[in-house]
Amino acid sequence: MQHILRIIKIALRYKYRLTFAYLSTIGAIAAYIFLPKLFGQAIDSVAEPILAGQAVDTGILYPCILIILGLSVIRGSMSYFQTYLAETLSQYVSYDLRNSFYDHVQHQSFAFHDKHHTGNLMSRAITDVENIRMFINMGLVRAPYFIALFIIVAAILISMNWKLGLLSASFMPIVAIYTSSVRLRMRALWLLVQQKMAELSIILQENFSGQRVVKAFASEDHEENKFEIKNAEVSNIYVEAEKLRASSMSFMMFTFMVAMALIIWYGGRQVMNGTMTPGELAAFVFYLQILALPVRMAGWVVNAYARAASAGERMFEILDAPSPVKETSNPVTLEKSKGHVRFENVSFAYDGGKPVLRNINLEAKPGEIIALVGPPGSGKSTIANLLPRFYDVSAGAIKVDGIDVKEFTLRSLRENIGMVQQDVFLFTTSLKENIKYGKENSSDEQMENASSIAQLSDFIEGLEEGYDTYVGERGSTLSGGQRQRMSIARAILLDPPILIMDDSTSSVDANTEDRIKAAMDNSMKGRTTFIIANRLSTVHSADKIVVLKDGRIIEEGSHDELLEKGGLYNEIYELQLRPQDELSSEVSK
Repeated sequence: MQHILRIIKIALRYKYRLTFAYLSTIGAIAAYIFLPKLFGQAIDSVAEPILAGQAVDTGILYPCILIILGLSVIRGSMSYFQTYLAETLSQYVSYDLRNSFYDHVQHQSFAFHDKHHTGNLMSRAITDVENIRMFINMGLVRAPYFIALFIIVAAILISMNWKLGLLSASFMPIVAIYTSSVRLRMRALWLLVQQKMAELSIILQENFSGQRVVKAFASEDHEENKFEIKNAEVSNIYVEAEKLRASSMSFMMFTFMVAMALIIWYGGRQVMNGTMTPGELAAFVFYLQILALPVRMAGWVVNAYARAASAGERMFEILDAPSPVKETSNPVTLEKSKGHVRFENVSFAYDGGKPVLRNINLEAKPGEIIALVGPPGSGKSTIANLLPRFYDVSAGAIKVDGIDVKEFTLRSLRENIGMVQQDVFLFTTSLKENIKYGKENSSDEQMENASSIAQLSDFIEGLEEGYDTYVGERGSTLSGGQRQRMSIARAILLDPPILIMDDSTSSVDANTEDRIKAAMDNSMKGRTTFIIANRLSTVHSADKIVVLKDGRIIEEGSHDELLEKGGLYNEIYELQLRPQDELSSEVSK
């Protein structure tokens, strides 16, 4: 129930629209409840003179007809405004929810995204928001209409003939008890439906994004079978939920028709006995038909409530999730950093698990180039992720210009750190917009200069549409090397005082690698640069090389100093570069 109350609280932001919707509801009910009585009077004005062998007095009949037409117009107008206001209100609420959800996810740390799959988040943003929208329309705005209509009409029926009124209302306790049990069962079913839909979305998202892998391994049949199994689960639960709703509506209609039969039987006898006029019985039956409307719609309202309750639970689970990376109450804006970085006894573990980094002490003075090398899993990329606070350290501190990074606003900190990531993500838009991402107000001249440094300008200028060339999904129309150079150009354009290059030449050929390294030498001047490398060919010119293993710094020094120590760095060098260096030496002779 608390999730429903929170949804209603969001709707109350638009209290005037909700108020007018309820006023339209009142107008529609007022016009509706007078119609049966007028129909009864019209019938009696015709039936009584005919039964008595007299002429029909049209002076009574015609005014009744005109009033009926007028009330019908009023009811139709009020119903239009009720429907319009209910729909717009539901759209505004879903708009607010989607925005809040999107903004909240945007400001979550990497730890949040490690736990929640993209397909799961998409399911909540689309399917769950739609279920909440349906509740606002059907449950919040229209449910009071059905409830009020039921209470008023039931009171009118009892006041007209208390015996027939009680007989018509006798089936309501049974319906109420059955509806309540259905609501509880449907809530559980819809929660399961939404969970399965999220799993189905994950399969779809991974399959569409990984089509190259699927086709490379001829796994289409496997993927189809995996999707079919999950799709069947979703369909079966949907069918079960709809079966429950259909049985609920059928039960309610059955009880209503039984009540109708009893009323016609009992009321007909009263008409024959002269204790009730034909018009009064007709009006009673008409009112009973009106009473059937909220009874029929009870199933839809219960369905909307059940969906919204489960959707709200899933939605607010995300909206209430705090980000592990938070700003202080009075954060400092980091202007142009000097680039002095210190790691002081830094330790880190993902989500309280096994430590990935242990007591890291590392200093990078302004303008220094620090290379981080070591075997896979040694913690190189983790160091890169901790500096811009994608994660927060478990122990110790990271300082920029002598101030703990936790004291800065996240935006200003990250604006001072440029990242060239190993896993390059490009958006489905033009090359120009991808390069300018993060600095959209930069000039075309600055963009072209950054592209030139990243060894991209010749490639782009050779394209028919140049920088306006459209990039396919995730940069699928570019080669791995081109995507990586795009990432380098994007970082250079940001012009940050601190630069992190996470194995940024891993997907380029030797010739392009040399060109990028030569260009980057110029771009790194005056910047504090961290180079994370698996290939030692990229770290020769570093001021300091830090060798990591099992989350610890085991060696530190220049290229020549580390070779003289004969440690892990020397072992990696012997495997990777000595044969190449010896060959180069022989060629030079």
